[in-house]
Amino acid sequence: MNFLRTNCRTCLVASTLSVVALMGCSPARQAAPTSQPAEVTVVTVHRTSVPVTVELPGRTSPYLVAQVRARVDGIVQKRAFQEGADVSANQPLYRIDAAPYRAALDGAEAALQKAQANLVTTTAQLDRYKVLVGGNAVSKQAYDNAIAVQRQAAADVATAKAAAELARINLGYTSIVSPIAGRSGISLVTQGAYVQASAATLMTTVQQIDPIYVDLQESSAAGLQLRRDVTNGQITLNGPKQIKVTLKLEDGTKYPLTGDLEFNGSTVDAATGSVMVRARFPNPRHVLLPGMFVRAQIDEGTNDKALLVPVAAVSHDPQGKAMVLVVTPAKKITQRTIEAQSIAGDSWVVVAGLSEGEQVVVSGGQKVQPGTSVIAVQAPASTAATASSPPASIPANGHAAADTVAAVQAK
Repeated sequence: MNFLRTNCRTCLVASTLSVVALMGCSPARQAAPTSQPAEVTVVTVHRTSVPVTVELPGRTSPYLVAQVRARVDGIVQKRAFQEGADVSANQPLYRIDAAPYRAALDGAEAALQKAQANLVTTTAQLDRYKVLVGGNAVSKQAYDNAIAVQRQAAADVATAKAAAELARINLGYTSIVSPIAGRSGISLVTQGAYVQASAATLMTTVQQIDPIYVDLQESSAAGLQLRRDVTNGQITLNGPKQIKVTLKLEDGTKYPLTGDLEFNGSTVDAATGSVMVRARFPNPRHVLLPGMFVRAQIDEGTNDKALLVPVAAVSHDPQGKAMVLVVTPAKKITQRTIEAQSIAGDSWVVVAGLSEGEQVVVSGGQKVQPGTSVIAVQAPASTAATASSPPASIPANGHAAADTVAAVQAK
């Protein structure tokens, strides 16, 4: 009986092992599932023409500044303007006591009349001596003396005329007028104050602020890079009459009127390493006041060889170098270091590291590694258009580009 039980158990175990072996050899276990390549979204980059601008910080300064100073001594009798108001050219601002200067003018004119009367007398005497000397009625010496006296009288008349004119000018200086049209400052003297011509007493200041200057600071390195790009043919400069300047105010709003570039400085400030750039803006509503901080964008030229890459496609390594993922013709991922000098809107302007027609990954890059195979899907038309159409303004190598790179790295 024991032998039969043992034999039955052995047969049962053998049958179970056979079933397990047959299940292990089934086709379902032999065919391992195959993994599909990851799908990434790409844009195809193409060379395009984009405007090149540089954004610079600066401050406004008046177009004209006139310091109104005393030109004669005297007591201020009246102030004829309102502080901070607009004044026109030759508008009276102050009146100084004119009585002493009016008396001086009267005395000078009387002296002139006396000199003129003396000239008439000496001229008549000379005319008589001219006739008498011909008949030897007077000596030659007397005739020569008459000539000298007449000439001295003529000189006295000229001196008296000059003195009278000077007295008239000084009398005119008692009415102090604005030399230019502009906005007046605060009055530095009051009625009853004593002003002096020798001390050139400052009485007030008038500033013309329409138009108004904007003085900007451009780094010498940015200017050097621009000249190098122009020499290499990468950037085509605008003509002198085509350079326009736009302003962004202190509160971030855009100034509605455009300005013209006046000049580029030719000397680098040794302390700051920058060059002054001056622009002129119309200011009919006096929105811009002298001393305001602004940021200006200057249209410098056109980059005809720019490649635009969406911001989402660009990353930065710990050293701050810009990098993108590129799909090769073999449908594999490769990592590429690029030179992205500036940013505008949703795109970086790439000047090195990419070639015409290459496919750059804009999404799905976190799922792949360099060397892996992928399925490239073109981005929607809106994304592709962002990467191929020129933005409104592209900052050149300047403060704006540096600030943007720093902000991206900080993120």
